[in-house]
Amino acid sequence: MPGLIEAASLCETLKTWLLDDAYDMWWTCGADHVHGGFHERLNQDGTPTGEARRSRLHPRQIYAYSLAEELGWAGPADEAIRHALDFHLAHYRRPDRLFRTLVDAVGKPLDDGILLYDQAFALIGHAAAFDALDDEDIREAARDIHAQLRAQLANPVSCFEESNPRILPLSANSHMHLLEANLAWMDLDHDARWQTTAAQIADLAMSRFIDPATGLLREFFDENWRPAPGEQGGIAEPGHLFEWAWLLLRWVERTGDRRPRDAALKLIELGERLGVDARRGVAFASINLDGSLRDPVARLWSQTERLKAACIAAEQTGEDRYWEIAVAAASAVMRYLDTPKPGLWRDRMLPDGTFVDEPAPASTFYHLVCAIDEFTHTVRRAS
Repeated sequence: MPGLIEAASLCETLKTWLLDDAYDMWWTCGADHVHGGFHERLNQDGTPTGEARRSRLHPRQIYAYSLAEELGWAGPADEAIRHALDFHLAHYRRPDRLFRTLVDAVGKPLDDGILLYDQAFALIGHAAAFDALDDEDIREAARDIHAQLRAQLANPVSCFEESNPRILPLSANSHMHLLEANLAWMDLDHDARWQTTAAQIADLAMSRFIDPATGLLREFFDENWRPAPGEQGGIAEPGHLFEWAWLLLRWVERTGDRRPRDAALKLIELGERLGVDARRGVAFASINLDGSLRDPVARLWSQTERLKAACIAAEQTGEDRYWEIAVAAASAVMRYLDTPKPGLWRDRMLPDGTFVDEPAPASTFYHLVCAIDEFTHTVRRAS
């Protein structure tokens, strides 16, 4: 398969960048070795911006470093995981054991509110830390987070609210990452809660998120899981089409439930046809439900999700065209990594193909590591 040969070469290039440059950069410069935790962003010279740190940052760094040793990094992966976990537990965990939204650069709370999105990443970070460190206290803490979500954020129609008290619109995105978290815990813990919650989210995606007329996946909803009023109800994001496809196909893999398979492959097909700029070769930020372009800026994370979706589809279907998509997506990712200081990245590509000159967000490391890991394992199994 010519596509597989080219994919294997690109995969090796991405993996070399990760192991030789990125892991070292984000441990030596991205970790705050004075106050603890990780910096929110690094300037393109590798210096930290010193800004406030979102709750999602540290679980994402835990995840990134939890795969470092297996991928071949020789650095202190467990130390990096503990460094992120300790700061996250010390400065974001509230008395009710859910996680606040924002702290300053030294850990002082700035926003004590809770968001479902951040709790989903707390569960992802706990899963990664448990898998790497084999600490039973981490598993018990994750079960407790899950229980608190059920107690505090249950939506009376299905699944979860975004916050307590309620904020609208409800979001497919936060549920997408909660599905990701529950799938991760299904691999690590035989407690039935994880599969039960994952099944509820998968069902909600099939029944409410995916528009039956177009096959596209809406982003925003009212309190009863109907499309949000106005323009919000018609927004679709190509990056999320690919990311949902990857997760739904992972659900199929783990459970044997094939019902979401066709819908997931349709999300990839629509993402390719409506959500990728043929001239630049990158996925747009957003489109409208009628297929028209909404935001032509191309974020790096969207390209990584395109790569992950292509990988799992190539493996599950055996079709060469998905290897071609993987090659195109990996080639796009490479363009964002061409920075003066190796190990950093660009975040936003403008319509003319140039990049916004801005700091590299640490939170994107999770997307990159996940994509490179998926690419590595898929190429290895196919070779």
